[in-house]
Amino acid sequence: MTTPRNTPQEEVPLVGVRTYADIDRALKDHAERGGSPEFSAGVAAAYEWAMCRTDRSPVTGTDNARDIPGLPLLTAEVDAAVVQLEDPTIQTAARDYIRGAHDVLAWICGYSDQPA
Repeated sequence: MTTPRNTPQEEVPLVGVRTYADIDRALKDHAERGGSPEFSAGVAAAYEWAMCRTDRSPVTGTDNARDIPGLPLLTAEVDAAVVQLEDPTIQTAARDYIRGAHDVLAWICGYSDQPA
């Protein structure tokens, strides 16, 4: 999905508070930077889910393959990530994955100014 150049701003598809094109660009930028494998996997999973490129959400596993997730569903994933990150028993690899997904989803929802 690409946005035509002459599309009026009000018609640009949004995912959360970001444009689809901004999310696609952030995913490509992240792929070039790398990072820990688990964090990078969480980042990629969140970006791909937000762009409706995968069947299941990155944190809860919610199946929403038909549509780009709306802000309520994106926010629910952020909230679920926060709950899991507060669990002191979570393993380091899982924590890194969830942190990556959380950081992406928080940016998409407008809670952060910096993409992961």
